[in-house]
This record gives sequence, C-alpha cells and structure tokens, in this order.
Amino acid sequence: MTAGDLAIVLGTVLCALGFAALIVVLVRVLDTLRSLRGEVESLRAETRPLLAEMQASTDQARATMHEARQDLDRFDRVLGSAEAISDAVSGSGRVARVALSAPMIKAAGIATGTGRVVRRLRGNDRKALTPGKRAQR
Repeated sequence: MTAGDLAIVLGTVLCALGFAALIVVLVRVLDTLRSLRGEVESLRAETRPLLAEMQASTDQARATMHEARQDLDRFDRVLGSAEAISDAVSGSGRVARVALSAPMIKAAGIATGTGRVVRRLRGNDRKALTPGKRAQR
C-alpha cells in the first residue's frame, strides 16, 4: 500500500465517521422536532377552547356595548324632549301668569265689593258706618 492509497483509505474512513456522526445528529434533531410537534399540538388543543371562549366573550361585550350605546342615544333623545317640554311649560306659565294676574285681581275685587253690597242691602252688615264714625275693621 502506498502513501496515496493510505491517504484515500484514511480519508474514506474519516468521511464515513463524519457521515455517521451527521446521521446521529440528524436523528436527534428529528426526535426533537417530533417532540416539539407533539407539544405544539397539545398547546393548540388547550388554547382552542380558550380562544373560542374569548371570542364569545368579545362578541357578547360588543353586543352589550352596542345595546348600551342605543340606550344612551334613546335617553339623550328623551332628555332633550323633557328639556324642550320644560322650557315650553315654564314659558307658557309665565305668559299665563302675566296675562291673567290683573283680570283675576280685578275679578276678586269685584266679587268682594259685590258681597259687601249684598250684605248692606240685606241689612246684615255688622260693620256699617255710623253717623260721624268710621267702621272699625
């Protein structure tokens, strides 16, 4: 065997050992990947129900928020109507008071005077004026 043949045999043996080591490393990586795939599937199986529950909760919160927004809009409309009615009533009350206060005072005065006249005509007036004196009230 010559030195060249020895070098070829030695190179072939070293390449075979390198390939064997590479195969061992690749088998270990393959086992690790299989284990990792199993863990990922387990994680997916655990998180799917949680994600579905979170989605349902989010949908429910969205529906509740939409309903609350509609109720708030309706309340705003009712409050605006109540303010408009309050302004209209306060304005009409003021107008009615100004328009009717003087005639009501006059009517009350006429009723009081008429009552006095009727009492005097009947002779039931206890406060009738005596000659030279004023009635005591």
